[in-house]
Amino acid sequence: MAAVYHRPLLSLYMSEPPRTADRGEDFRTTAVPVATDEAARLDALVRDVRARHAILRDMMTEDEDAGPRAFIGSLSITTPIPQAVRRVRDALGIVNDSDVRGGASKPADLFAELRRRVEALGVFVILLGDLGNYRTAISPNVFRGFAVADDLAPLIVINDQDAKAAWAFTLIHELVHLFVGSTGVSGAPTTVQPHTLAARVERFCNDVAGEVLLPSQAIVSYGKMTTARDVIELAEMLSDIWKVSAAMAAYRLWRSGKADDQAYSEAVAVMAQRWRLHRQNEKEKAKQKESGPNFYTVKRHRLGDALLTFVGRNLRADVVTHTTAAKVFGVKPGAVEGLLAGVQGLGGARPARGR
Repeated sequence: MAAVYHRPLLSLYMSEPPRTADRGEDFRTTAVPVATDEAARLDALVRDVRARHAILRDMMTEDEDAGPRAFIGSLSITTPIPQAVRRVRDALGIVNDSDVRGGASKPADLFAELRRRVEALGVFVILLGDLGNYRTAISPNVFRGFAVADDLAPLIVINDQDAKAAWAFTLIHELVHLFVGSTGVSGAPTTVQPHTLAARVERFCNDVAGEVLLPSQAIVSYGKMTTARDVIELAEMLSDIWKVSAAMAAYRLWRSGKADDQAYSEAVAVMAQRWRLHRQNEKEKAKQKESGPNFYTVKRHRLGDALLTFVGRNLRADVVTHTTAAKVFGVKPGAVEGLLAGVQGLGGARPARGR
């Protein structure tokens, strides 16, 4: 049971059942219930993220240069979409669309540029979709992203089990959650009409993020589509031009009234199946390779420059120990210096202090 629910063995001997992880608001709208084992993995991941964030916030409290991020909670879901989009684009320094996509040849490039701009706002952005190994991977059908709307240490988690092309949308979607001041778990966009406050928040974040990444003027000239094939063809073309996922482009077509509910739903189902097959093929190819990416390179990418630099700077100033840094990074203390060796200005091994 401890292994299945990812809890310490001693927690099963407590007089009361341990509390479920505080996910904040659950913004997901799913037609199919989440399996018990996957729900348990999500709870464990949220507990892990909350523990890391608590350490980060304590560090930020002691940092004389740190202060509240004014944009947290500065928007309301009643804010008109165009006005909200301008606020987000201005915060990110996006003057025009070529400004942010100038050097992007693929979706990963767009994500990297957007991540850099989001981190410049003081937001920690990490990629996390498992509990430390591939056996505990959490499907993007269970969650896409998680935002902690803390004014001192805002944090965004992106499920890296999702398609890389989808990361940019999830990033901006979660950023909008921070602007709204809402902490919680998000899922994929759906056609379900929002009847609750959480659902309305999620729809608002989807619409603002969609407009930021694929403006209305880019699709206004297209006519109404009633078949999944037409939706897929146009979505893939827009995806290639704007470096976003085809699924996200299809969502924009649907929300703009260019695709009806049935055509959009069928298109999303087809694209999801194609992605699953592609992902399976990629896994098979990876198995055949003799070597993969360096552990530290992969881990640095998942943690992000903002987190590595902030924690590393506090470590070098003897504010925190290697053990504490390891908890934030999600590694063993012995791996901390290996991670920092690739960060400018923080390399150069130092003796690890346990506590």
